[in-house]
Amino acid sequence: MKSALVHSGITPTWGNALEIQNLSKKFGNSLALNRVSLSVRTGEVHGLLGSNGSGKSTLIKILAGFFSPEPGAQIRLYDQELNLPDIGQMAHRFGLAFVHQNLGLIPSLTVTENLFLGSIATQQNWNIEWRELHRSAREIFVQYNLTLDPTAMVAALSPVEQAMLAIIRAHRELLATENDHPGILVLDEPTPFLPRKSVDQLFELIRTCKDKGSSILFVSHDIDEVREITDRATVLRDGELIGTFDTHDTDHETFVAQIIGRDLDKFAGSNVTRDTRKTLVKVTDLEAHNFGPVSFDIAEGEILGMTGLIGSGFSSVPSILFGSGNSYSGLFKFDGTNIDLTKLCPRQAQELAIAYLPADRLGSAGIGSISVADNIALPVYPEIRGRWGLTDKQVLDHGRLMGEEAGVKPNDPILPLASLSGGNAQKALLKKWLQISPRLLLLDEPTQGVDVGARQQIWDALVNSAANGASILIASTDYEQLACLCHRVLIFAKGRIYGELTAPDLSKNAIAESCYQSMVASS
Repeated sequence: MKSALVHSGITPTWGNALEIQNLSKKFGNSLALNRVSLSVRTGEVHGLLGSNGSGKSTLIKILAGFFSPEPGAQIRLYDQELNLPDIGQMAHRFGLAFVHQNLGLIPSLTVTENLFLGSIATQQNWNIEWRELHRSAREIFVQYNLTLDPTAMVAALSPVEQAMLAIIRAHRELLATENDHPGILVLDEPTPFLPRKSVDQLFELIRTCKDKGSSILFVSHDIDEVREITDRATVLRDGELIGTFDTHDTDHETFVAQIIGRDLDKFAGSNVTRDTRKTLVKVTDLEAHNFGPVSFDIAEGEILGMTGLIGSGFSSVPSILFGSGNSYSGLFKFDGTNIDLTKLCPRQAQELAIAYLPADRLGSAGIGSISVADNIALPVYPEIRGRWGLTDKQVLDHGRLMGEEAGVKPNDPILPLASLSGGNAQKALLKKWLQISPRLLLLDEPTQGVDVGARQQIWDALVNSAANGASILIASTDYEQLACLCHRVLIFAKGRIYGELTAPDLSKNAIAESCYQSMVASS
């Protein structure tokens, strides 16, 4: 396959834009990276894959200057060796730019202000010609085949528009450096919160940056995305280099095996049929802002999925059924008890054995600054306290036991929740609720940003919970997850239920097709 550089008329020089040799990093006695070596060629999109805790984030943070590597490492940019351990400013000067997950944009400023933030902040002339800057911004966006409004507030942009603005700003910084090379753009997990259509838009922008001669280091959990957008990909596991692979010649299953160190067993899904169980949940005429009315039910032991395109309204249902979201009207019949959804509160929901795991892992779902043990123990403090009260030892012992059962790594309950990788934090937070044996478990994007190994562990835990009688509601845009786990999937469009798909006819493609058909049918 020819490089996009060839198609653009630029003659590629297939040397290395980035060379890393013998890169190691210790945190206390733990070795996060162990003598890792890899290279990124000039003009290629290079993937970086690995489970949570594999060392990807540590490697990126070393390149960005947040961490210093152990002695003996070498990092070269376009044959220029960087001074270690302090490489942050030097790396930027020699052509390395980063777009992290938080994007680094200021929502209260305009698109133009964010795009030219560096030059505006450093220039001495405060008589800024805004009309000229807006015109320049439009010209820049045309070069990248985008139609962003320079005068719009960043807070008003869609997630994909914000991501593309951050990428263009970083790429312009690369091209503005005083170098005779187009630089390396590091994209750290840019896609987990984007729907498929937005991912396609983002990939077009990445290809445009490549066409301009830049190299891109694309960090992701999503194997299919890496196979689609990259030329080669490097796999890390437990801080070790596993290998670098030509992505177009490497299938999905091979990447999975390299990432987790074994073949991934085919997920069996749930064998429970809905017809064998009684109805536990019945929701009638639920209405909220730009949503409803909708009515649905969930059987005991059933896993019900809800999905749709972004803005279709399905994602608001779990929080409303837990009492933390607002509704205008709606009757919630739970195991024969009638509940007014406009008056339901989280305390009442918990008393009914209803549990809710929001998508915001370190915000609404957990408290990143406190220990894993305290996060897990929150719903069960009264049960684990002894005769003379609750001690730190009791909390830690309980956290360690729950962490072991959930497969949390490292299983050190005294660590802050924020110090765990995304997959391990999610396993801990799911265990926090599964330990109370909920009768109704409400989940919002339960495996978003989670690696393939942790993903299957979470799926297994949910299927086991349903087999033991729990009703589970999953709101998600992960069509594969819904197809594997759910007995039924409700498709939402413009705040209403457009259709229903049932097993065994559920598939990733069928769900995707229904979601896009729903927008046409509801318009």
